[in-house]
Amino acid sequence: MVPGNKPLLSSSKAYYCSRLLHFYKAQFKSFYILIVPLNLAIFLIILSFVSSCSSSGTSNSVDDNGYHLIFDGKTLDGWEYDPVYWRIEKGVLIGEITPSTLLKRNSFIMKKDLVTRDFDLKVEYRVSSLGNSGINYRSEPIDSLPYAMRGYQADIDGQNYYTGQNYEERGRTTLAYRGQKVIVNTPPGSTLLKDNIRNNAWTHTVVTGSLGSADTLKGRIRNEDWNEYHLIVKGNRLLHYVNGVLMSDVTDNDTVNRKFSGSLGVQVHVGPPMKIEYRNFRIRDL
Repeated sequence: MVPGNKPLLSSSKAYYCSRLLHFYKAQFKSFYILIVPLNLAIFLIILSFVSSCSSSGTSNSVDDNGYHLIFDGKTLDGWEYDPVYWRIEKGVLIGEITPSTLLKRNSFIMKKDLVTRDFDLKVEYRVSSLGNSGINYRSEPIDSLPYAMRGYQADIDGQNYYTGQNYEERGRTTLAYRGQKVIVNTPPGSTLLKDNIRNNAWTHTVVTGSLGSADTLKGRIRNEDWNEYHLIVKGNRLLHYVNGVLMSDVTDNDTVNRKFSGSLGVQVHVGPPMKIEYRNFRIRDL
């Protein structure tokens, strides 16, 4: 745990609702509520609070494994996005670029009330053959550019050239290609990003191991079908899994550029018409 870290969902009313419900269930099972009048009074207060929680939607529920569902398939309340590119259909979050809405720069939908620190995230996605997207975490919105983000990204593309790699949007660019276990280091001289990037990759990395060839791992990713991304991020260790297979492993020792907290968002990328779909978006603290 990073020193000074607060719980990932510490500001979420729904998180506390769920914890209170678990508390009440435990009390009920032990019959404390039937025995101690004070507990009945406490329960009535809790019941009133939880009732108000439930009216805010199921997107804030917490399952038995501690995963917090951050998209309920019904509403995009609590998200910041351009409605030209993002919508909900049949319970699925959809980002789409059409021939009439081509982008000049990448556009994100960002979760406004969530700060990612040390976390475990799972989400299912499906991307069109020419699509390009990604899941940004520990990132920051760019005030001067609407719907833009800077930070770590779990990459996704329809041709699976990049899916699984660790890319830093508007930052150090590629930190690890698919199949690589990498240590990222601080630049020894100039700290200007442009002086430390070559061929769209950070030059101060050391490959310490192989997770398998990029092509072999590519074979574990389904084309134009549903896949599951799983991110385990703790301290300076960033693990990207697709369909249960570790695709990239980054240890970020760059004390100038690394981040330990930031926002969450997903992307539609500059390029040809495309479609990206997300469902079962859930996250929990580590």
